[in-house]
Amino acid sequence: MIVINLALFLIFLLILIKCADYAIKYSSRLAKVFHFPEFTVSFFIIALISVLPELTISIISAFNGQPELGLGTLLGSNVADLTLVFGIVALVSSRGIKVKSKILGNNFYYLILLLFPLILGFDGKFSRRDGLVLVLLGLLFFVKVYADSHRLHKNVKYDRKEPFFKSLIFFILSLVILLLSAFLTVKFAVNFASDAKLPAILVGMTIIALGTCLPELIFSIKAVRKNHDSLALGDIFGTVITDATIVLGLVALISPFSYNHYNIYITGTAMFLAGLLVTVFMKSDRSINKREGVLLILFYILFVFVEFFVNNVLGLK
Repeated sequence: MIVINLALFLIFLLILIKCADYAIKYSSRLAKVFHFPEFTVSFFIIALISVLPELTISIISAFNGQPELGLGTLLGSNVADLTLVFGIVALVSSRGIKVKSKILGNNFYYLILLLFPLILGFDGKFSRRDGLVLVLLGLLFFVKVYADSHRLHKNVKYDRKEPFFKSLIFFILSLVILLLSAFLTVKFAVNFASDAKLPAILVGMTIIALGTCLPELIFSIKAVRKNHDSLALGDIFGTVITDATIVLGLVALISPFSYNHYNIYITGTAMFLAGLLVTVFMKSDRSINKREGVLLILFYILFVFVEFFVNNVLGLK
């Protein structure tokens, strides 16, 4: 079984990488169709599909009476996106991640949104009112990004040279297959790790951590290598904002819940600090370079260590 699991892992990983190529190709075409910036296309479409793994886990957890599992998945994957994904993408790119989108000019709003899960959940519970506030904040922010896109690109015209429906169909199809192959890649990677008797903590810190954000990681790596940095930025930021507001809000609306305060203190604070760190790096020279990528990865390792220490050494669960 160990050979079969390894072979299936490699097969689905190759499918995942190939689908990322097609997703970039057709998302770039869609951006040209409406003369929209690539950041806007990826923020609205790619991010909403990339968020499906966390959304599915969180909603099912809420219906099963375990909404706190959704909280850990959402905030934990956000920390991984802002540190591990950005860090790896910056390291594998030849010139770092360039910030070209004018919509990213004011990162203040992103940081404010990342603070709300921490503020609303500071008392150790999320009520339906808290959930409604988070959903409304997320929707309002999406409206703002759309309005900013129109304001910065007023002359939006349909480009008849680009085959719209063909591009849209192939774009959605490539993203759906990307998502499915990401799920199967993680599944067989975990099976292989289990067969190989790898330590559980090692599996959690590597395979599972990367698995929750595998769609946006592979997509972003391919995007920056093809000089589509705005697609990578839109995907990651869109995923993070959607998780922290709309998805978490839906979980609270379905099933209000309580949890150990330390979970929100550590994970929520780490998510905000990660967002702050990324913002500072982007403001410095309009890019995230390799050195900053290393710092982001080290931040994630520190976060995992603190989570492990609090939950296992101190026994606070």
